[in-house]
Amino acid sequence: MLLELAINPQLRDPRRFRAALLEVPPRERDVVLDAVFEIGPPPEDSAELPRGCVPYLPCAVDALLRVADQTPVRAEDVFIDVGAGMGRAAALMHLLTGARVVGLEVQPALIAAARDLTTRLQLSAVSFVEGDAVEQAAPLGEGSVFFLYCPFSGARLVQLLETLEPLARQREIRICCVDLRLPPCRFLTPLPQQSVDLTIYRSI
Repeated sequence: MLLELAINPQLRDPRRFRAALLEVPPRERDVVLDAVFEIGPPPEDSAELPRGCVPYLPCAVDALLRVADQTPVRAEDVFIDVGAGMGRAAALMHLLTGARVVGLEVQPALIAAARDLTTRLQLSAVSFVEGDAVEQAAPLGEGSVFFLYCPFSGARLVQLLETLEPLARQREIRICCVDLRLPPCRFLTPLPQQSVDLTIYRSI
């Protein structure tokens, strides 16, 4: 059933997809999802990976479920996946919530794999932008929820937050960080933490 709900747009429904995914034992969810999405081993990281960026590592399914539930991500949101990799998290978040998703990824081979995934699954509401996330003001400006699974740190992370500050002063945004704590930021406040690995920030 999970496979049918993922690949058949006529059967697709976030509640049904979530229910089918939760029927899979937690230890098996990542393997099963990769099989459903036909995701193989990732390509080698590009030699041009910018300094400060983290090599590609997919986020666990259960962590993404917590992001969807605890943020929460709604169908009317625009979910921005910063460091989208092969598109796994972007595709899953759309299937779980119905939200439009934009993935930002700097590595061409990963972008190609992500676009191939959305083509196979016919996910018209999921798109990807190739380039350095901190230089992508236009797609960032569309977002209401931003997802960071350790895409980079240090000065690059500070630069991303500076790019988001004008947007956060215009309307509410939420930033979901898995295994990452943001530096002190005058326009964000952390929400009460429900999971050890997940911190959600809301604009003030």
